Amino acid sequence: MNFSLIICTYMRPQPLLKLLQSVKEQTLYPNAILIIDGSTDNKTETILNENSFKNLQYFKVDKENRGLTKQRNFGISKVDEFSEITCFLDDDTVLDSKYFETLIATYALYPKALAVGGYITNEAQWQKQSTENDEHFFYYDGWQREESSRFRLRKTFGLQPDTEPGFLPNFSHGRSIGFLPPSGKVYEVEQLMGGVSSYKSSVFKTFKFSTYFEGYGLYEDADFSIRLAKIGKLYINTNAQLCHYHDGSGRPNQYNYGKMVLRNGWYVWRVKYPNPSFKARFKWHSTAFLLTSIRFANVITTKSRKEALTESIGRTIGWFSLIFNKPKAR
Repeated sequence: MNFSLIICTYMRPQPLLKLLQSVKEQTLYPNAILIIDGSTDNKTETILNENSFKNLQYFKVDKENRGLTKQRNFGISKVDEFSEITCFLDDDTVLDSKYFETLIATYALYPKALAVGGYITNEAQWQKQSTENDEHFFYYDGWQREESSRFRLRKTFGLQPDTEPGFLPNFSHGRSIGFLPPSGKVYEVEQLMGGVSSYKSSVFKTFKFSTYFEGYGLYEDADFSIRLAKIGKLYINTNAQLCHYHDGSGRPNQYNYGKMVLRNGWYVWRVKYPNPSFKARFKWHSTAFLLTSIRFANVITTKSRKEALTESIGRTIGWFSLIFNKPKAR
């Protein structure tokens, strides 16, 4: 299949270079690599001029097109009409050499797939299941990983997710695709991580990334994939592997991040469930309260006290802002 790769980047020249070096080693190479740079300096352009990569096209966007969702939509507009698949990667990822070969092959295995996501290997430690009914572990498909204290506490209050990983409960706050094990299987989902995703290019004739998510764009990928899942199938191929290193540069401050967690989380919930029941509303707010309380407790229990405090305040402000200023779909 003819496929294009879009990498939206912001102030991360060195992580971007590492990613492109891993793309260079791929067993299946993109027909086009589009770098959409929103940086306010020229360091990314300079490093690309100093290092040559086949099929690479560089675009420096102005302030009007800066921000993750805007840059993605800009990149989509530059994709060649003959490209059958459009892939996205975060600029701080590094690929296994067979990432694209495995990812693209999934579309032949599942012809009805509208989107296929890759699998991050360095964010959770999984092992083959060796215990049972241990509250300190999360179990799935013959595998286990340590269960975090927040999920154990949610279970205590009856607020644990009641859907498979990658699907949104009716009160939101579900388990991400990171709770799918490295089983080598392909799993159906309704949520993809935008930074390790791919889509049939034809979907962009009717779907765009929402301009509600400005700047850093937290949860914009969940919004897009949930809307897409309403009309077709989405999958995760756990054999299409890569690492995500979460580079700190270009990220928002913790206060703004905290506000986004609540406001953007609410927005995505209402995209999937525009008219939730009273019980679902109660559980959404109860979970938001519990998770915010845990984050406040981190002021005492972690070394990053300032970050925990500012994020907690941001979450609180974001939560109360929903009373008077609810996000509106765009």
